[in-house]
Amino acid sequence: MSVLRQPPSSTRSVPRLLPLTLTNPSMVAQHTPCTMHLSILPPDLACKLFYTMLDLSQSWKKNKWWLFDRVVESPHRTSFYARKTDGVEPNDSWQEAAQYWYNGRQTDPPEVFPDVMEEACVYVENIVNKEMQRRPRLPLEWGGRGSEGQIWRANVAASNCYEGTKDSVGFHSDQLTYLGPYPTIASLSLGTTRIFRLQEVVPSEEIRSRKAQTLNIPLPHNSLIIMHAGTQEKFKHSVPPQPTLDLYRPFAPHPSRPASPPEPSNCRINITFRFYRPDFRPQSIPHCNCDVPTILRPDMKNRHDGQTDKYWWTCYAGAQNEGKGCSFWRDMNMKTEGRGPTISDVESNDQ
Repeated sequence: MSVLRQPPSSTRSVPRLLPLTLTNPSMVAQHTPCTMHLSILPPDLACKLFYTMLDLSQSWKKNKWWLFDRVVESPHRTSFYARKTDGVEPNDSWQEAAQYWYNGRQTDPPEVFPDVMEEACVYVENIVNKEMQRRPRLPLEWGGRGSEGQIWRANVAASNCYEGTKDSVGFHSDQLTYLGPYPTIASLSLGTTRIFRLQEVVPSEEIRSRKAQTLNIPLPHNSLIIMHAGTQEKFKHSVPPQPTLDLYRPFAPHPSRPASPPEPSNCRINITFRFYRPDFRPQSIPHCNCDVPTILRPDMKNRHDGQTDKYWWTCYAGAQNEGKGCSFWRDMNMKTEGRGPTISDVESNDQ
């Protein structure tokens, strides 16, 4: 038996870390590449925007796609909005050419920002740009053109409605196809408080020495979480189901029912403001062998000096084509594809 007995393991098992709840902005900034901002909109504007998006959400759809030989449906309703201009050029011609694809299919022409969303967007942009000025910029971020080229502009917004305790979205990182490397994304929460969950993708070379910790961030009404550059390359995020909810109680009645008292709601409206880069317009996205635009993915498991330095274009046609795609895969090369300018281009020109 002494011969057959296995020798003791030379490596200790890596202990699992208990989930950590981050309840205030300082904790969020300490443990994540995100920042949290409370009460960012005037109360009346936040309430008005909530009612506007809640009414619009009645016509929003649930995304459907193929996964493991079956069609799955997202457990929440969603819609997509685009601004009149892209924030870089003053005309609105960019919307006419906005042939976006999502989950392997071409989307309908995007709705224009409602007036109240446009008003709220000014506050969001102001906070995001102040935060970006405090942080070191990464080489492949958008470098802009002209004196105001590096100002972050929210030119699109994905809007989601989570109704009740079961509506949710699983772990994912946002597709970079039109955002490009190292995007900054600002997510506004309205209505009932829901958990925003983050979990790091541990690099391959560190997977034997440490495990990822689950980070839970309760996001109350009128709060903003900014996922700064590098978040999509290092972390996945989700909105999990919750066993119970605290109902949101608006301070003002619905505009269409001013005589009635405000009605409590179990809905959370999330508006995720993004900057679609001019150098990643739909026309510039390579197609796979299925003749469908590819998606841009970061190499999350092989990071050097803590940063991602490789991205690739890959087929995503199988999300709609009965799960059938092709094996197309290609490294993304900023120079040969004529993309930019980037922060590294701007810095090299200044030297």
